[in-house]
Amino acid sequence: MVWPLEFLQKFKSSDFPDPLEYDAWQTRNFKLLEAGLLVHPLVPLKKSGIPAKRMRQIIHEAYDRKLEIGRNSESMQRLRSAVMSLACRSLDETSDECHWADGFPLNLHIYKMLVEACFDIEEGTVVQDFDETMELLKRTWPIFGVNQMLHNLYFTWALFNHFVMLGQEDNQLLSATENLLVEVAKDAKITKDPDYCDVLSSSLSSIMGWAEKRLLAYHETFNTSNIYSLQYILSIGISTAKILVEDRDKSYEYHSGAKGDINVVHSRIETYIHSSLCTAFAQKMEEGASKRLSRNHTPILSILAKKTSDLAIKEKNVYSPILKKWHHLALGVAVATLHGCFGNELKQFIAGLTELTPDTAQVLKAADKLEKDLIHIAIEDSMDIDDVGKSLVRQMPPYEAGTVMANLVKAWVKEQVDKLKGWADQKLEQETWNPKDNNMDSFAPSSVEMLHLIKETFDVFFELSIPMHSALLADLTAGLDKCLHYYVSKVKSGCGTQSTLFPQLPHLTRCDVGSKLFKKNEKPQLLVKRGSQVGSTTGNESSSLSGLCLRINTLHYIQNELENLDKKTKACLRNAELAQPDVVDGLNINFELSQAACQEGIRQLCKTTAYKVIFSDLSHVLMDALYVGSPAPASNRILPFLKELGPILRSISSTVRNEVRNCLITALMKASFDGFLLVLLAGGPTRAFCCQDYQIIEDDFRALRGLYLTYSEGLPEDLVAKASSEVKSILPLLRTDTETLIERFKKTISESHEFTTKSRFPMPPVPAHWSPDNANTILRVLCYRNDEAATKFLKKTYDLPKTL
Repeated sequence: MVWPLEFLQKFKSSDFPDPLEYDAWQTRNFKLLEAGLLVHPLVPLKKSGIPAKRMRQIIHEAYDRKLEIGRNSESMQRLRSAVMSLACRSLDETSDECHWADGFPLNLHIYKMLVEACFDIEEGTVVQDFDETMELLKRTWPIFGVNQMLHNLYFTWALFNHFVMLGQEDNQLLSATENLLVEVAKDAKITKDPDYCDVLSSSLSSIMGWAEKRLLAYHETFNTSNIYSLQYILSIGISTAKILVEDRDKSYEYHSGAKGDINVVHSRIETYIHSSLCTAFAQKMEEGASKRLSRNHTPILSILAKKTSDLAIKEKNVYSPILKKWHHLALGVAVATLHGCFGNELKQFIAGLTELTPDTAQVLKAADKLEKDLIHIAIEDSMDIDDVGKSLVRQMPPYEAGTVMANLVKAWVKEQVDKLKGWADQKLEQETWNPKDNNMDSFAPSSVEMLHLIKETFDVFFELSIPMHSALLADLTAGLDKCLHYYVSKVKSGCGTQSTLFPQLPHLTRCDVGSKLFKKNEKPQLLVKRGSQVGSTTGNESSSLSGLCLRINTLHYIQNELENLDKKTKACLRNAELAQPDVVDGLNINFELSQAACQEGIRQLCKTTAYKVIFSDLSHVLMDALYVGSPAPASNRILPFLKELGPILRSISSTVRNEVRNCLITALMKASFDGFLLVLLAGGPTRAFCCQDYQIIEDDFRALRGLYLTYSEGLPEDLVAKASSEVKSILPLLRTDTETLIERFKKTISESHEFTTKSRFPMPPVPAHWSPDNANTILRVLCYRNDEAATKFLKKTYDLPKTL
């Protein structure tokens, strides 16, 4: 029986209250016949088939209202003949069944409408008399060509569709859909019907598309109020994906591009996580940007780091427990995704960095904290899983925010050090080393400014909002130490050295016994007297006594300030972020290079100053005058030297700082003792001594020693005694008779040299220190001995001249 044909023949216009309603009903039946017999027939039509042409003509007449429909009208007979000739065709040509509604896909569209009878019209839920309804539906299966597999597929669609239409609140419908999909999966594996496969693909693709639209943004779709439905939708999405992959011989392509024998479940879960978190991250970025525009001065990336951390926590607490049912590394994938999203933004931010600003430090600290939080979440989650999960964490490219911050600080340190070095060069060129220019300070103004700048640099460093002050402090200290060491080196340079100021020893000569050292009415050819420079402001102040004392004070001032700076720096570090007391106490912030350079510089400048005073400033009363002339040494004794040395000692006492004063006075004492010995042993042909002169010389040396013991506070006696030991050991040679000296010389040189003739001895070398047991020292005493025996011995042994 062809129902639409029977309806058209049985019902008349009078059976309907409204003629228009009858026309619409009549049109629907003709369309149904057209769809079932012409558009979607069970048996394909032949292009030249006469019944099909006749049927199309009748249908067109009906649409144009030119067809008279009556029970026994000619038009109805034509319609019945055309319909039955088409409906009675079958695939095997032996069946006598009518096929007017079992052509694909019309039959399924009609059956889908009948399936709606299983649901309550108002509530949309499954009707209570579901079993009875299903029995009625099954009776239509032969008519529509439906079987259990097609029913399972269409009922799955109906359940899911009603869940969507009901506002996605009835999880029972979702649960029923999930259960029925299990049967659909079994059916899909055993059938090869192309029509079924087409319906399967169309229906499940629609279900999966709806589900994935929500799963790809599950952070936006699901919250604590509807999180329960996530597990059902996930199950449906995964199940439909698996069925479609298997149905299409595993050649179906998903949104992620996965093909073939991929793990469908893991692939889909990872795609959902990646897509949802990337979308959520982008939304958080927009929120952060809007907050920055609303007068919130916090850097956008700092805000984003906090929101990213919140996303990770939400993922861990809300979504991951459900996602883990399908993917045991779901949380690790989520962490890696968020890590990568923020990492991309951070990478762009770092690429544009040139200096460490407060905003930059805040962003890098926030990034470092975020990375630690994400890794902690991932590691905590992966403790009980395989190495794959742990490797997922290891594969995340590190932000290296701490390294970036450290490199920026190091660049800043280098910049500060370079600026300070340039400043030091400029200030040292302007430094006059004149105490009168220093406004009562006993050290150079540039040193005060230098240390002030170093302290300011430390203050700025500790104001930097970084978590690694203790780790980077060594770099800063080392850089500033090198810069200060450079300054100290410049301070002590260019003032001469002990070797350049020490007089060159004259060639040895012998005394002209019996003659006066100078002709009658002829004055000794002394060097022109240069007045003492004490208090003088003429000439080169930088190398004057006052200038040298200023340099010594400057180095001592720096030395003291560095000790104070060490204490202050450690105090600042204790107050710095994350600083540990034991770490601070173990740090070495003592400017080793500069401290050592100051110590050595003070020692070197003291010696330089002492030798300059003795052998340059006071040369006219020491090297040029002491014991020169006739009768010697009664004339030109030590008193003039002491008179000029005394004011120098008083000047040093008043200008040099107490802590280094004795160091300079000691150096001056040693230099004066060296000069005194030089007069006795290398004073040149203008000097001659006899044994009787010993007492005068000893008295003069006692007076010289007494000056250092009695000036101002005076030097300690043991220090003076130790410094004068060399002179005291030499003085007894001056009272020793000539014959004894000659024998002593011969014995000494014989013990230390080999020689071939008895009359000739090798010339002994000049010793580093004078000694009564040294051949050169004894020889020099003989050279200045005003004695005939000494002169003859020197003439015979070395053929020394009487004059130069």
